[in-house]
Amino acid sequence: MPRRHELSEKQWKKIKKYLPVHSKTGRPRADDRKTLNGILYVLRTGCQWYYMPEYYGSYKTCHRRL
Repeated sequence: MPRRHELSEKQWKKIKKYLPVHSKTGRPRADDRKTLNGILYVLRTGCQWYYMPEYYGSYKTCHRRL
């Protein structure tokens, strides 16, 4: 069961097709779903990026992608 502010499977399936395809070369891309859930967490809770739980990956990545 996803947390209140996280995307459900149904929502993720609709959004996933609009995200860029992972490149075969270069640095591996951070997990898109985890990153998007991190962004939603900060927007929903109003916390500072630095205090975002590590569960969502790097707060810097989430901030840049927003």
